[in-house]
Amino acid sequence: MIDKIKQQIDKSLAFFLDKVKTDYKLHLVDPVLYESIREFTLREGKRIRPLLLILSYKGYSKKRIKPPESLFYASTCMELLHSFMLIHDDIIDRSDLRRGKPTLHKLLGKVAPADKRERLGSDLGIIAGDIVYALAIDAFLSIDEAPLRKEKALKYFIQTATFTAMGEYIDTLHGVFPVSKITEKDVFLNYTLKTARYTFDCPLVVGAILAGAPEKDIRLLSDLGIKVGQAFQIQDDILGIFDSQKNIGKSILCDLAESKKTLLVCHAYRKLSAQKRKIFLKYFLKPKKTYQDLVAVRKIFIQSGSLEYCLEEIEKRISEAKSIINRLTIDQTYRKIIETALFSLFTHSQKIGQTNGLH
Repeated sequence: MIDKIKQQIDKSLAFFLDKVKTDYKLHLVDPVLYESIREFTLREGKRIRPLLLILSYKGYSKKRIKPPESLFYASTCMELLHSFMLIHDDIIDRSDLRRGKPTLHKLLGKVAPADKRERLGSDLGIIAGDIVYALAIDAFLSIDEAPLRKEKALKYFIQTATFTAMGEYIDTLHGVFPVSKITEKDVFLNYTLKTARYTFDCPLVVGAILAGAPEKDIRLLSDLGIKVGQAFQIQDDILGIFDSQKNIGKSILCDLAESKKTLLVCHAYRKLSAQKRKIFLKYFLKPKKTYQDLVAVRKIFIQSGSLEYCLEEIEKRISEAKSIINRLTIDQTYRKIIETALFSLFTHSQKIGQTNGLH
């Protein structure tokens, strides 16, 4: 069922973006603008956000046998919100690749002379991101549901976008703070705001609100989304150091090059002796990092117990998430499908743990 839903999401997303061309005529402003947004958004991805919205809606709706035709179309709001976040995040991180292809601001920068591409690409990327966020709201409004539910769900959607921007703000500030100033509490707040809210919490809650789920379940779904989202971001940080460029779709040096203050980093900094901490910081703060530096940092994360600690934190949150799912009053069939959709996301970190002799 999950694969069929994802296929329908892709069709709906393509249809929506085709309609954007008709409704907004972005191609008349600049063909590169429209084609770049379309290509970027349609790149192969997990589609976990619209998938969870649909599953949550169907699990609570009395119309689960025949949901409104607009459901799939409206669910694309979550993928468009995701694209918006990625576009701006890539500009902030000065990333060149996303899902194995050029980032949107790099695509847009190609319209300028070589000496002006970087600045113009970033400027145009910010504007394109704003457009995509507006399109996300447009897609959301297409849902055919009771007005009060729709208004409540839209409010939650907009709040989520705000929370995510707050997370991006914190993450950017952390970039200039020394590791010694960042606590694990700071890291988890960032994980919650920047990742968990819009990737898991929002789609689960919005789908449930639209379907008329009980308030108790809506609160539980939010808690579920936070637990899974935190675990997902810990895994993402692990993959950014221990996985391959082919699998993560960007440079394997990207996360290390940005000196991101992740749970791995903060735990290692706290656990290392003064001498080893000095060695770690030599690699971590190095302006131009190499693959050899990455190998050295990997070794430090393993020897300090930080990789094992992060894997344990993932397992802890997955266990808590499973407990929450069992308390939901959602339809049993969709409960199981949501479980599969969520927990199948964590096979990568398990493999890395096994590869490095853990778990």
